[in-house]
Amino acid sequence: MKGILGKKIGMTQVFTKEGKLIPVTVVSVEPNVVTQIKTVEKDGYDAIQLATETIKEKSSNKPSMGHTKKANTEPKRFLREIRGVNPSDYTLGQVVGVDIFKEGEMVDVSGISKGKGFQGVIKRHNQSRGPMGHGSQYHRGVGSLGTMLPMHVLKGKKMPGHMGNVKTTIQNLEVVSIDIENNLILIKGNVPGPKKSLIIIRTAVKKPNVVNAPADLVNYEETKEVTDEKNDNTESVTEEVEETVE
Repeated sequence: MKGILGKKIGMTQVFTKEGKLIPVTVVSVEPNVVTQIKTVEKDGYDAIQLATETIKEKSSNKPSMGHTKKANTEPKRFLREIRGVNPSDYTLGQVVGVDIFKEGEMVDVSGISKGKGFQGVIKRHNQSRGPMGHGSQYHRGVGSLGTMLPMHVLKGKKMPGHMGNVKTTIQNLEVVSIDIENNLILIKGNVPGPKKSLIIIRTAVKKPNVVNAPADLVNYEETKEVTDEKNDNTESVTEEVEETVE
């Protein structure tokens, strides 16, 4: 088990050399610092605490600054635990980067889903509306709330209410590409949360040892270089032909 903290940038798409389109989510990962190591003997369970996104000291407080100084690092905005890791593989103050994962590896991504405010049963629970014509006078209502016997609404009844803004985890997503130079991870599909929100990437619980063959993606920089070379060769040939004609 391993994990890292990142920030969701948005979605885009990449192409393989076979012409297959893959929708991906771009995750920016600032260097994660190990600020605490927990063990079974001392704390009752194995875990590491990761911190990311440096903030100014005036935006922090003394307890937080004292905690991060133990790891010889600056105050951080986000601190989260990753459980199930081997504590002996980490040291206090160690920096964890995007290279902790490999292309083709399966991961679980957790985040806070988008908040949608107060919503009705049609949007919140995917219920159907009533007939819109013939004077039915019932269109987007809740419907029957139960029988008359208990004389109250039973617990668990699907009702209108607050939707979204809850911790959500999407499992078994594939790491499509890793950009070590720019500290980016491309994950196949969508992940929870709005743009610029904190997400946690962990090893997939259901598929911890599954590593798919990395996708052979199109490198647009190489394609541009080849195109420029072709254009230069075409221009030189054209100049030679013009000189010969003259």
